[in-house]
Amino acid sequence: MNPNSLWSLRLGFSNQQAASIEKMGITKFLNASFKTDFDNSIPDFLKDSPKTLIEFREQRQKNEKLDREKKKEFQKQEIQTSLEMKSWWIDKMRNEDFPLREKMTLLLHNHFVSTYQKVKVNYWIFQHNQLLRKHAFGNFRELTKAIVKSNAMLRYLDNVDNRKGKINENLSRELLELFTLGIGNYSEGDIKNGAKALAGLSVGDDGGIYRDRISDDSEIVYLGKKGHFKADDIVDIIFKQKNSPYLFTRKILEWFIYDNPDEKLVTYYGDYFRKQNFEIKPLLEKIFTEEFDKKTAGSKIKNPLEYSLQVLHELQINPRTNRPIVAFIKSQGMDLFNQPNVKGWEGGKSWLTSQIYLQRNNLADLYCSGRENFNQKAQANMMMEETNSRANLRKTVVTLNWDIGTNKQIISELSQRLLFQVDSDAQKDFEKILKYDFDAHAQNANQAVLRLFNAMVKEPEFQLI
Repeated sequence: MNPNSLWSLRLGFSNQQAASIEKMGITKFLNASFKTDFDNSIPDFLKDSPKTLIEFREQRQKNEKLDREKKKEFQKQEIQTSLEMKSWWIDKMRNEDFPLREKMTLLLHNHFVSTYQKVKVNYWIFQHNQLLRKHAFGNFRELTKAIVKSNAMLRYLDNVDNRKGKINENLSRELLELFTLGIGNYSEGDIKNGAKALAGLSVGDDGGIYRDRISDDSEIVYLGKKGHFKADDIVDIIFKQKNSPYLFTRKILEWFIYDNPDEKLVTYYGDYFRKQNFEIKPLLEKIFTEEFDKKTAGSKIKNPLEYSLQVLHELQINPRTNRPIVAFIKSQGMDLFNQPNVKGWEGGKSWLTSQIYLQRNNLADLYCSGRENFNQKAQANMMMEETNSRANLRKTVVTLNWDIGTNKQIISELSQRLLFQVDSDAQKDFEKILKYDFDAHAQNANQAVLRLFNAMVKEPEFQLI
C-alpha cells in the first residue's frame, strides 16, 4: 500500500498529490497546504444576485408584481445559479495543487449545515461557504461565533423568528447539540436561555445584527454562568466546558481517516485541541503527521466526491463541465448546499448502499467507455451505443509505467495506486483480463488495461480509503 497515494486521497480528492507528498514529505506538504489562500471575489454567476437588504427588498417588491409564469422563471434562474455554484466549488476541489483547504471547507459545510433549499438566497449561501473557507485552518471558537451571526445560518435555523416574548430555540439547540458540545452536555434550560441570548439577532448587510426592540436583555443562567449574555458571550462560555473539544475532533477523525475512530484517539487529540486554544491548524498537523505512519488503509468508506474525482483523475478525464459530477454525487445522496437535514450527510456505511454501489459501477462503465454524462438515458443507451458510436467518444487512458513489463506487475502497480490488497481470487480474475502474454506495445494494450481498471474499481475494496 502506497502511503503517499492514500494520503493524497485523504487530504484531497484523488491521487493527484501523491508525487508531491512523496517529494516534500507529509510535514512540508501540510505546511504548503496551510499557506494556501483563496479568491475572495464574487463569481460572475452572482453578479446579478441581490446582496444588500435594500436590494433584497427591491427584488421582493418586483417579484410581487410578476405573474405566475414570470415568478416560475425567476425561481428557475435562482436554481440555475445554485447549480453554477456547485460546479464552481467542484472546480476548486479538482484543480487546487493543495486541496486540503477545500477538503476542510467541505467538512465544515457538513458540520455547520445551511442549505439553499431553506435559505433560498444564493449570495448568503456563497458568503457562508467563503466563511468556512476563510476559517478552515483558523480558530474553531471564532469560526463558531462567525457562523452563528451569518445570514445563512440565521435564516436556516429560524433565528430571524426569535424575538423577546416569542422565543425560537432552533439555533440555540443546534449550537449545543450539533456544533459544539453534543447531546448530554447541556440542559433544556441552557437551550431556552441560549435562545434568549440570541433573541433579536437577525440578518444584516454584513451578517447578523441585533434589533433592539425585539432583543431579550434579561439576566440568564447559561451552562452555570449568570449574566446578561449575547451571541459571542454564550459561545465563549461553551468553549470553557470540559467536553467542548471532543465533538469536532471526532468529526475530523471521521472525515479524514476513520469511520469509527477509537474514543481514546478522540480524547487524546481533543485534549491537544483544547491546549491549542481551539486552533484548527495545529490539530490537523498533529493528527495527520501521527496517523500518517500508521497502517490505517481501509478504515473509511469513500464519499461520492472522493470516488468520482479519483476515477476521473486516474482516467485523465477533464470534463467539459462539472455538471455530470454534480448530478452523480446528488444521486449518491451528497447534494452540495442541500444536505437532507441539519445533521448533514451521515457518512460511513450510508455511502455504500446497494443502490449507491450499483451507481458507482455504472459511472465506472461510463467513464471507461469515454462518456461523461451520468443520467438515466446515458446508462440505458450505453450498451446499445457501444458498437456504433465509438468514433464520437473521447479517448480514455490509464497512465502506467509501461516498461515494467508483465501482467502481474501491472496488476500490482495499479492495485497499489488504487489502494487495495488483491487476494488470490481477485488476482486470478484480473489475470483473466490482463493475460500472461500481455504486450504493452500492442495496438489494443490500452483497452486491455482499461478493462482491468474497470474491474478493479468495481471491487468492494476500492470503495475504501
